[in-house]
Amino acid sequence: MMTNLFSVFDPSSCIPIPLNWLSTFMVFLLIPSPLWLIPSRYSSIWTSILLYLHKEFKTLLGPKSKGSSLIFISLFSLILFNNFMGLFPYIFTSTSHILMTLSLALPLWMSFIIYGWLNNTTHMLAHLVPQGTPPVLMPFMVCIETISNIIRPGTLAVRLAANMIAGHLLMTLLGNTGPSLKLSLITILIVTQILLLILESAVAIIQSYVFAILSTLYSSEVN
Repeated sequence: MMTNLFSVFDPSSCIPIPLNWLSTFMVFLLIPSPLWLIPSRYSSIWTSILLYLHKEFKTLLGPKSKGSSLIFISLFSLILFNNFMGLFPYIFTSTSHILMTLSLALPLWMSFIIYGWLNNTTHMLAHLVPQGTPPVLMPFMVCIETISNIIRPGTLAVRLAANMIAGHLLMTLLGNTGPSLKLSLITILIVTQILLLILESAVAIIQSYVFAILSTLYSSEVN
């Protein structure tokens, strides 16, 4: 029995739920959202922050960066969101753990050092002795510069973790004293906790920016 050739265009579905016309609306999933959605204030602010960071990092990296500023922008975003997530109750602050911060700092530092010594060996050797150093002090300056280069990932990791731990620890210690305080002092405690929360929000932004900026400076030194 022959079927109608145009029956292939009949509405049909392989499941009992009538979803025949769903494909008409699924096209919106393929259209980029900026073409049909008005950007929110959050997305506009975040876009302006990313553009500012791109200009800042590109200035430090120089004209030969070739998009490497995106790596440090991603690093800044990762640390910033983790810092802010740690401000919410019952959420673990991953950036307060030395394992997390060292996992971010050590691979970056190792890649910079390996790239610098393999591709710019003369520049890396010259960087160990600052310009104008007397010949007598050159061996000491080489030792000092070598040690300062080796401890860089540690200083990056400890700086971020220590700042996150300090603020959260202070807020926890003050919060634990609440049940034993009088009603008149609880108001002062709440105001103090709000001020500390604002301070920690600023620290979360500053520390992520400092981590990204120092990583950018370490990268610019090997070129």
